[in-house]
Amino acid sequence: MSPAQTLPLLATFVLIISSIAQSNFVNFETAPVNPIALSPDGKTLALCNLPAARVEFFAVSNSVPALFGVIQVGVDPVTVRFRTDNEVWVVNTISDSINVIDLTSLTLQRVISTRDGPADVVFAGNPPRAFVSCPPENLVQVFHPETGTLERTIPIKGERPKALAVSPDGQKVYAAILESGNGTTIVAPRVTDLGHVPAGGPVDLQMGPYGGVNPPPNSGTNFIPAISATLSNPPPRVSMIVKKQADGRWLDDNNGDWSELVTGTNAPLTGRVQGWDLLDHDIAVIDASTFQTTYATHLMNICFNLAVNPEDGTIAMIGTDALNHIRFEPVLQSIFTRVQLALVNSSNRIADLNPHLDYQTRTLPLAERSASLGDPRAVAWNRDGSKLYVAGMGSDNVVALTRSGERTRSPASVPAGPVGLAVDPTGNRLFVLSRFEAALTVLDADSLSRITTIPLFDPTPENIRKGRAHFYNTHKNSGLGQASCASCHVDGKFDRLAWDLGSQLGEMRFITRSNYNFGAAPPAKTNHFHPMKGPMVTQTLQDIIGHEPFHWRGDRLGIEEFNPTFEELQGGEELSDVEMQEFEDFLASIHFPPNRFRQFDNSLPRSLPLPGQTALGRGTLPKGAPLPNGDAVTGLNHFRTTVGGCTVCHSLPAGLGSDKFFQTGLWRPIPPGPNGERHVALSAVERSHELAFKIPHLRSLPEKFGFSLTTEGTAGFGFFHDGRVDSLTRVLQDGFFLENDKQTADLIAFMLAFTGSDLPTNSSLADINIAPGDFSRDVAASVGRQLLLDQDNLLLEPFVTRARSPTGRVDLIVKARVSNAPRGWMFDRLSSNFRPDAGTHEITRSQLFATPREGPLIFTLVPRGSGVRLGIDSDEDGIPDFDDASQNTGSAADHPQATISLTSIHTRDQQLIWTWHAAPGRLYRVLRKNEASERDWRVHTTGTTTHSATTNSVPLIAGGQSFFRIELLPE
Repeated sequence: MSPAQTLPLLATFVLIISSIAQSNFVNFETAPVNPIALSPDGKTLALCNLPAARVEFFAVSNSVPALFGVIQVGVDPVTVRFRTDNEVWVVNTISDSINVIDLTSLTLQRVISTRDGPADVVFAGNPPRAFVSCPPENLVQVFHPETGTLERTIPIKGERPKALAVSPDGQKVYAAILESGNGTTIVAPRVTDLGHVPAGGPVDLQMGPYGGVNPPPNSGTNFIPAISATLSNPPPRVSMIVKKQADGRWLDDNNGDWSELVTGTNAPLTGRVQGWDLLDHDIAVIDASTFQTTYATHLMNICFNLAVNPEDGTIAMIGTDALNHIRFEPVLQSIFTRVQLALVNSSNRIADLNPHLDYQTRTLPLAERSASLGDPRAVAWNRDGSKLYVAGMGSDNVVALTRSGERTRSPASVPAGPVGLAVDPTGNRLFVLSRFEAALTVLDADSLSRITTIPLFDPTPENIRKGRAHFYNTHKNSGLGQASCASCHVDGKFDRLAWDLGSQLGEMRFITRSNYNFGAAPPAKTNHFHPMKGPMVTQTLQDIIGHEPFHWRGDRLGIEEFNPTFEELQGGEELSDVEMQEFEDFLASIHFPPNRFRQFDNSLPRSLPLPGQTALGRGTLPKGAPLPNGDAVTGLNHFRTTVGGCTVCHSLPAGLGSDKFFQTGLWRPIPPGPNGERHVALSAVERSHELAFKIPHLRSLPEKFGFSLTTEGTAGFGFFHDGRVDSLTRVLQDGFFLENDKQTADLIAFMLAFTGSDLPTNSSLADINIAPGDFSRDVAASVGRQLLLDQDNLLLEPFVTRARSPTGRVDLIVKARVSNAPRGWMFDRLSSNFRPDAGTHEITRSQLFATPREGPLIFTLVPRGSGVRLGIDSDEDGIPDFDDASQNTGSAADHPQATISLTSIHTRDQQLIWTWHAAPGRLYRVLRKNEASERDWRVHTTGTTTHSATTNSVPLIAGGQSFFRIELLPE
């Protein structure tokens, strides 16, 4: 029986069976960047244990690495680098910080604050400087390595510069641009306001390459495969994806030439200016002395990592290249992405990392897929530059290549999810860090035979560990062993591309009142859901579970309806029911990270700069003028009350359609989906060609900038379902007749600050148009923030205030080294004292600062509920870490969690009754809340130690809902 049960006619009932450790784990699905490093003398290996938020140090002089130190760092450490043999820099993505560690004393000595989401750090220049990439803001920061002072900020013309490397002479820094694009863009009608059907778009023009035929054929004058005769409705008019060729022409997958409409004299017909172009920057090359930047181009579209040959300076970059300009799922089956290596020097060379694939055969036996490399994340040269190693996170293997990129032998299998590589100075050993299986493996660098594997502490809940395999694994889940869901939904997000994954062989889905939710009534006019749907941009998978239905059109009622995709697109095998539930549980764990536009206290910004957002010339500002700073609080009020009432469709705090509809003066629940899912509303507006669409959430908007119709852009797709709109200004002013530039700026400021929830209420608004909102899996803006203090002062007050607040949504933890041992504390918001990692006696703030210690105190704000795990009890076994030292502190295997199983659920006498079993001798409690959006759970029953059948019940209330959670309490 599934942990989640639904009785749609009587009450909504959701039972979450979990331990405290699982319920308190917030997963951002952050990707490691360079999470393993060797000291310059080759004696010490450091690795980032991302889920545990710590760095672990191993002595590697002997054949088997020996752990000798563990230091807690910021939230989600992704990169570790040695500046010297004794100084280590750690990059914490969620904490927006660099932690500087003294290896001799094993103390954290400095915290350097960075811009949002730092990913990597390298040291270059003369004198040396620290270069830090900040992907969300498309920049590299330069710090003085001794003082931590920010000296320069370098803008990068590319989307999400991430992994860094340095030239052999130390004078150039290379940045791999993660979402670099591949020279593809959209040819589409211009956006109109909600109440007007767009005029015929570029594809409908007689002057176009197909004489106005829409959709155009994909093979000469034919569709290959042919359109099924069973499709009763004609396919809808669509936009087209085009790709820039080496000669500058813009062609589609049938060699139709759209250049005249993209960059020629008729470019205004696609909203562009004549001479329009699209940047395709893959590697930023920064001069470490002058800070001038040039670019390597046209290599691939997802650039994961890079390494520099220490002998000749050749850059080896690994990543994937998408075939998104090719249309239709049957055509793209198994081959929609290629795994590539770019060797960049005086003459660039691109090699397929899977040379055994001919891409004619679409499905190989599972045993033969093991030769494929998928989702490459780590790359390293040996000391003399004669050999290159690449690790496939999705294929669980490592390949060795020659200097020119040819394989030297069969891939070596390693524990699941390899993300980091380091070659020892002698060249005899290769160290491999595996993320999914939490292991450090040592391979023979020549034979790739395994020398040893050391398991690492991993607090990741079982539901995430199991589900990740179905999301990332390329061998099981694709016909050729090189692709997976993560090929397009990179790290659970997106690839910044549009795809036309329609199918001529699919079936019509007809919209009725009973099968799709449009509130009180279905649309009066629609083409229904035709399987040839046209281009649509990849959507993020962050916080999708519980917000069904799926896809831009809302044509997939639940995650189970994606199961055929594993076979029909990826060429693999469908998941079993158990595997699909694991897949769904994993997706349900992915949260949005802290919002960089919110204030420290999670409030909305009152004067937010809006770089790149310009006026359209319809208001008081001239065309192209920068918009003024935006007031997000005023923007929220506009969102609630003006522009036709945004909240009629986009409910707060997620921006999704509501899960209720308004009828006869009341908001009534939408009936659940076929598998008990909670469904949110769809909409059909003339603006979208009279097609039905799910009302989209508004939480990924900051990640979609870069597309421009008036200047050269860094992305080929922007806003709207097919990426046709280049700015939020255009969305608002073209779509809603909103010509007031200040009001536009305020609305944009609010839209950028969507994630973070905790929106201020306005009691004066009693407008029934404000639909009840659905919940949002996100965290407060202050999550991850760090502060290093030697003595108590006012800098700590904001941290304590946030942790003390019942609605602050954060815990405050403290770390230090005392008597040559790591120690930790957690702030208790009820007592305002600090709980230690030893015993039960709390200490005051004054006592904390008076504690004799080696080095400063490091304060970190973490998601509420995770303070115990990250602060004082890493395996949450009820034994504080310092007291647990004799039992191998932090090893989850030392204290296995008892299992909980639901055995029955039924109704009797207007009661919903469920029975569950648990392990003997342990204490449990049942918690309850009535709304999914509620932050705090209430105790429903007292604890019990019995393992026999335990029964709980709740009165049935028509249209009501209750959520229950069974928690295992510490021993």
